[in-house]
Amino acid sequence: MNQSITIENKKNIWKYIFYVLAGLSLILMIVASQDAGISGDEFFHTEHAKNVFNFYSTGGQDSTAAVVTDNYNLPLYGQLIDNIAYGLTIIFNVDDYMALRHAINSIVGWLAILFVGLFAKRVAGWRAGVFAIIIMIVSPRFIGHSFNNLKDVPFAAASMMSIYYIVKFLDQLPKRKYSTMIMLALSITFAIDVRVGGLIVVAYFAFFALVYYIWKYKTLKKEFSKVLLWSIGIVLVGYFLSVLFWPYALVAPIDNPISTLKGMTNFNVSLRQIFEGQAQWSDTLPWYYTPKFILMTIPLVVIAGGILGIIMMFRNKKDWFYYFVLIFTFIFPIFWIVINKSNVYGGWRHAIFTYPPLVALSALGINALVESINNKYIKIVVIAAFGILCINPIAHYIRNHPYEYVYFNTLSGGMDKAYGNYELDYYYHSLREASEWVKENAKKDELTKGDKIVVGCWHLKPINYYFRHDTSKFQTSFIRYSERGESDWDYAIVCNTGISPEQIQNGTFPPKNTVFKIKVDGKPICIVLKREDKSDLMGFELKSKGKLDEAVPFFQTAIQKDPKNETALINLSEIYLRKNISDSVEFLTNQILKFNPKSENANYFKAYALFAQNKDNEALTICEKIIKDNYKYQGSYSLAANIKLKQNDLYAAEGYLNGLIDIDRFDQQIMQQLLSIYQAYGLDERNSYVKLYSTLAEHYKKAGNKKAAQEYEDAIQQIYNNK
Repeated sequence: MNQSITIENKKNIWKYIFYVLAGLSLILMIVASQDAGISGDEFFHTEHAKNVFNFYSTGGQDSTAAVVTDNYNLPLYGQLIDNIAYGLTIIFNVDDYMALRHAINSIVGWLAILFVGLFAKRVAGWRAGVFAIIIMIVSPRFIGHSFNNLKDVPFAAASMMSIYYIVKFLDQLPKRKYSTMIMLALSITFAIDVRVGGLIVVAYFAFFALVYYIWKYKTLKKEFSKVLLWSIGIVLVGYFLSVLFWPYALVAPIDNPISTLKGMTNFNVSLRQIFEGQAQWSDTLPWYYTPKFILMTIPLVVIAGGILGIIMMFRNKKDWFYYFVLIFTFIFPIFWIVINKSNVYGGWRHAIFTYPPLVALSALGINALVESINNKYIKIVVIAAFGILCINPIAHYIRNHPYEYVYFNTLSGGMDKAYGNYELDYYYHSLREASEWVKENAKKDELTKGDKIVVGCWHLKPINYYFRHDTSKFQTSFIRYSERGESDWDYAIVCNTGISPEQIQNGTFPPKNTVFKIKVDGKPICIVLKREDKSDLMGFELKSKGKLDEAVPFFQTAIQKDPKNETALINLSEIYLRKNISDSVEFLTNQILKFNPKSENANYFKAYALFAQNKDNEALTICEKIIKDNYKYQGSYSLAANIKLKQNDLYAAEGYLNGLIDIDRFDQQIMQQLLSIYQAYGLDERNSYVKLYSTLAEHYKKAGNKKAAQEYEDAIQQIYNNK
């Protein structure tokens, strides 16, 4: 940092603006967080925090928090902030513990903002720091996640804090300040104790130290050994402290973090996501999913400032290193996600830790441009121009709080273009407002069966929390939107996450019995439905008991009252399919496909009806369409295989059955079909099993399941041994 910046820092009014903005933003973020809903992940992490608490309180005897199972992978996360929030909840016996969690997370999000400002200030002075804080404040996606995302926002804060202290440590060389080294070690601890990916800051430290050493070789060459030892010490202290607060790492301090790090490139969970107007599985999204989502949802001031930052890096050669640090820490993780084809979803929240460095770069770029202008009035005009770019996100806050994170910039066309083409409220924040509306407005009527009003929702845990003090009047029920007629409910709360994009685009969603809408820029992100008829429910209950003939008139009544009642249409189709009335199946499924053309069940039933009429090629075409739209839909593979077996095309049938193996839908029936095909090829029983087990072993190898692959290889060896 040069002497002119030091002098400017002592007397510049921007310093006081920085402090005021920092203080006000902290207060406003805490207050705003109290309006936020519960995110989709919070209950899982709250439960794990309870297990962590039990681990330490029992001296490790309750080892739940340190044992990974097929259904419980949260021990892989340090989730430090979740654990702190849970501890405070227990200590102070907090009832509304979600509000406490949100307040704590808003403080952590504010830390990210603070360290972005401090980084910019360190490089270019207080004015640059002010620009950085302002840009972070007008970043809707980041601010929105700061309300209730206790995974990704703490990691972003820890990463930015670490980057700041790495640069500060290197700047102070050859001197070494204990305060800086302590804070760097604590930053490393913070990052690792949120998620094991925090080890990336250790890699950053090593890489940037090497680059800095080469840059300052003449100054630092005599200090290399000492600096290296101190750096190793900082990392070891940071790692040791992180292990103490992470049960899974504590039981195996080296092996478990390493194995966790290897497995974190791809998540086991695969979710359907609306992207570019299509419902796609997250493990097969296009490589540009994360970069495109970032570009669509960050303010234009960040984009403009980032471009300026890259340009100014080459013009401002004395500060090139700091620009390089920011560019690298923004681009490299995204590049890593792309080349590893990482399974990411929910917008770019998994990459949100790359955003603070981008904002710091943007602030430095804008500040450098302002600094290069000598005319006072032109400076004001330039600053005002960047201020204008901040108006759109600020207006978004005013119109749409607390749904700040549901933001698309003007470059992408805003909500008008995003609606039905991209995920909106993927973290289900709007369930809170919808629940509050139901509590205030719901009334019993002739359809209410018992003493309580039944509220249905797909996301039951948040709903249960919102209604926890109202159980005398309400009870909750799990429903799926496409199967909502099969459950008993009086009111239903539905986020448009999970709704087919075609239904959103053609206006079928929201349906006609919608009584309340929560909107962002005029587009509904969540609705409340009022039950108008329960004929579909009565029909389904009879059908479930095998009383098909009695169920038919109830479904017919439901369809008369609502021709788009998907539950009644699909259930009646199934009944007719069982009765081999295939022409009626075609008619009913075509009704569904008019408003939901990619309905997998409707297409499957239609294909089955065509197959029953010996229209094999038409049925196969529909099966191929289903597989293209949803490659995990099991029935389409089985039906296509049966069609090919009927046509005596064994090779094609084998291909469809292998497709079931690829999507992990292998069962006894598929095994027998494949063995029959192999024997039809001319293989004896023994070699048929060898071929099958070889196929399965290869599948599990590709899937990374070494244990399952080895089991099938052992089975092959056993066959050879019993020769």
